[in-house]
Amino acid sequence: MSIKSWTLRGFVAVAGLGISLVAHAALTIQHWQTPQGARVLFVESRALPMLDIAVNFPAGSARDPAAQPGLAQLTQGLLDQGAGGWSDTDIAHRLADVGAQLAGSFDRDRAGVSLRTLSSATEKNRAIEVFLRVLQRPDFPQAVIQREKQRLISGIREAEADPGTVAEKAFYRALYGKHPYAHDTAGEPAAIARLTRADLQAFYRTHYSAANAVIALMGDISRSEAEALAARIASGLPTGKVLPALPRASPAPVSNARIEHPATQSHVLMGMVGMSRTDPDFFPLFVGNYVLGGGGFDSRLIREIRDQRGYAYSAYSYFLPMQEAGPFQLGLQTRADQAGDALKVAVDTLRAFITDGPTEAELTQAKSNLTGGFPLRIDSNRKILDYLSVIGFYRLPLDYLDTWIDRINAVDVATVKQAFARRVDPDRLVTVVVGSRAP
Repeated sequence: MSIKSWTLRGFVAVAGLGISLVAHAALTIQHWQTPQGARVLFVESRALPMLDIAVNFPAGSARDPAAQPGLAQLTQGLLDQGAGGWSDTDIAHRLADVGAQLAGSFDRDRAGVSLRTLSSATEKNRAIEVFLRVLQRPDFPQAVIQREKQRLISGIREAEADPGTVAEKAFYRALYGKHPYAHDTAGEPAAIARLTRADLQAFYRTHYSAANAVIALMGDISRSEAEALAARIASGLPTGKVLPALPRASPAPVSNARIEHPATQSHVLMGMVGMSRTDPDFFPLFVGNYVLGGGGFDSRLIREIRDQRGYAYSAYSYFLPMQEAGPFQLGLQTRADQAGDALKVAVDTLRAFITDGPTEAELTQAKSNLTGGFPLRIDSNRKILDYLSVIGFYRLPLDYLDTWIDRINAVDVATVKQAFARRVDPDRLVTVVVGSRAP
């Protein structure tokens, strides 16, 4: 069994977790710090006989050394491929025996491991034993390293045939230059081929330390049990220092890249460095972008590009807030012979939105849709766990969920216009077009 990774893709996906939690009236987040420095967030819930655990670290692809893109991804992927003398098969069987599920998280900022288990003593204790062994005692077996390196390299080369992947990689390189966010999360084949077991062990010791850990606990245990469990997790992790913050992401110079690809459609991406998770303009930009390109068929981009001109089936925009400023991205797919026209309409739509902002009717609809979706989003403990991890890792205020609806409702046309004027300049866009040239 291999830990499956997910990536936070898009502003709506991140904020959507917040939507679900505010609706949970009984949600009370408890928090503390272990003696080793790990931050802990805990929600006690007796509704289901389940316990969910997640431990996250600043160990995403932005932490790859410049000459070793792919080291972070490979390290995270090997955690459950042999630990404490158990093989990957042993680990999988022991989890299956108690009905527990192990999963993983990986993106540019963070990497981690999560566990879902029944809260009954026998099953819980056996599942936690496996979880701790994977998290605290990875073996990085040499034979498995070679196998996983080949798998990653094959996956990267296969993805090169996908024009969307090609566009995304080129977009991040153009947007971030020498900043660590320019690293592709999967890495580079030549660098991955050179990675050694010692490289993985060193990266693990430095990045998976207790001082850098964020522990999220959700479910059917008491505060005292949660404190004991968090202490067990932190005390078995490597000792280490808090990692330095990532460098600030500077605005990218204007650029236009055209990449030849035998795709039937041109893939168009454009944007600029946007905002971080703690940006004071978070809510005006979030609500405003719902009107611009994040609201599906209600958005202006869809109306201008698809409905009125038929250039594309889909067009979108989003902010992806990260630890440092993540991208603002606008994208569409269209025929090669109309890519230039579609791109111009997209930029004109963006420019008009920055100048005029949303109408009162558009803003009212956006806020109504966002706040009205709250009761439908709280459907699993795992969603709560995910958002506890986000709050802990990005150091969001603990009342963030309680104030979410009020902060959405406080957004008005003026604040949207001001926020977009500060953060988005249509004359300084990075543009990438992947596809065949028009006949």
